[in-house]
Amino acid sequence: MATESMATSNSTASETKASPFVGERAKVSSHISQNEGLIFEKSSPGKKAYRLAPLDVPAVDPQALLGKQAREDLGLLPEVSEIEIIRHFTRLSTWNYAIDLGMYPLGSCTMKYNPRVNEMVARLEGIADAHPYQPESLSQGAMRVMWMLQECLKEITGMDAITLQPAAGAHGEFTGILLVRAYHQSNGNPRKKILIPDSAHGTNPATAAICGYQVQNLKSNSHGMVDLAELEHLVDEETAALMLTNPSTIGVFESEIHKIADVLHAKGALLYMDGANMNALVGKTRPGDFGVDVMHLNLHKTFSTPHGGGGPGSGPVACKKNLGPFLPTPVLVEKPDNTLTFNYDRPQSVGRVRMFYGNYGMFVRALAYILANGPDGLRQTTEDAVLNANYIRAKLEDVYELPYKTPTLHEVVFSDRRQARNGVKTGDIAKRLIDYGFHPYTTSFPMIVPGALMIEPTESESKEELDQFIDAMRQIAREAEENPEIILHAPHATRVSRMDEVSAARKPVLRWKPNADAEAAASEINASSRNPPLVPATAAKEY
Repeated sequence: MATESMATSNSTASETKASPFVGERAKVSSHISQNEGLIFEKSSPGKKAYRLAPLDVPAVDPQALLGKQAREDLGLLPEVSEIEIIRHFTRLSTWNYAIDLGMYPLGSCTMKYNPRVNEMVARLEGIADAHPYQPESLSQGAMRVMWMLQECLKEITGMDAITLQPAAGAHGEFTGILLVRAYHQSNGNPRKKILIPDSAHGTNPATAAICGYQVQNLKSNSHGMVDLAELEHLVDEETAALMLTNPSTIGVFESEIHKIADVLHAKGALLYMDGANMNALVGKTRPGDFGVDVMHLNLHKTFSTPHGGGGPGSGPVACKKNLGPFLPTPVLVEKPDNTLTFNYDRPQSVGRVRMFYGNYGMFVRALAYILANGPDGLRQTTEDAVLNANYIRAKLEDVYELPYKTPTLHEVVFSDRRQARNGVKTGDIAKRLIDYGFHPYTTSFPMIVPGALMIEPTESESKEELDQFIDAMRQIAREAEENPEIILHAPHATRVSRMDEVSAARKPVLRWKPNADAEAAASEINASSRNPPLVPATAAKEY
């Protein structure tokens, strides 16, 4: 396999032959990153990372208490020392990429910085230690946080009612379409189909199908927007709703959104908005003001709560008052004495969609973000996000194909069409970007753009970080022209380079299994009682 060192080596065959172009990686340089095996591979019988004090209560015999359910041995749990545990996970952490290290240009993901003030507030004792089983009389502060967040989100979206229960964006979609179905059912006909644009997130058609609807595709026009004539042709009395992402997944705002809403409402259909790209609208316009009936928000996108391993998601659903009776139960209401209570008496509700009241820790973080910014700060955030995306667009559109010339907002989608002439595809470019110290952008989506490079910088990034990203992308574009082999074998600076993605998808290795020698050794150890069966502890033992 070609390596970067091979590509950069000087030619000794000819003094006149120029070396192929290799970009200069300004953001990163090579450094030591230690190898690390699986924690199971470090295990040795008898090792412990703890020492317990002698029991000060009578010992209990697990066998007598649990009978057949009592375990006889530790199985294959790893046995390691404290320092081995610490070094293992610390070494693994050095392999990670995180928003605290650099830019995440993942399009449609809004990977913005998670402000530390959010984390500080979420860790306040009265908030962090609150329990959902506390009586309402002792939970008024926690409930007021939820109430304030609801009021803020209703104001931001221009909606009349809201639920915080859904646990993520796709869960919010599911809840929103349940509301649509319940609304139509209350009018005597749940209807049969939902229209979904060809630029939609894949969760949209999945949600519609799960909720029992037929999915009908709606093609985009030459500007990447909804084709109004096609919409008028498809909408009929069996159309329940249109699921629309606005701005779309190519970053384009639907300029005829009012007309889209009018076409739907004329046939009794509803307009559902996927709020994944709300970071382009906050403080500038409100979906409820341009005809949206129901929508979900992503607190882990627009409102800065952590993504993925950093914390659970949260996908509140806001709606107009005609859909309010169908919101999941319970809903938070304010009593005449200004105290808060949960109302469970909702006969038209779609029922619970989440245990308790949703991911409360994310509510705290999102509210902290909203209050820290205030209305002017939220508006500035939106403007900066749009400015950053358009700066990248302006700096790269001469070297990467821009399939839609329509003005874009928070993200920009290029195509690999120029680079593909030399065999370099969007996935290759993304892998090469890793060598330059950046997380890859979103590849091959949306599918209306063949070979898509989807880039969303968010408002978090400084001009200096954007310039480094732009420089890396321009150098990769030049490499694609002059030295495509270095891209086709990238990444070169990672612990693992190109994997067999087909085999990884079709034959994933999801669990560790000991080899025959290890199993035999374990059996021998158990037999010799060096790893004895579990017995009641009577005093601390030292190893």
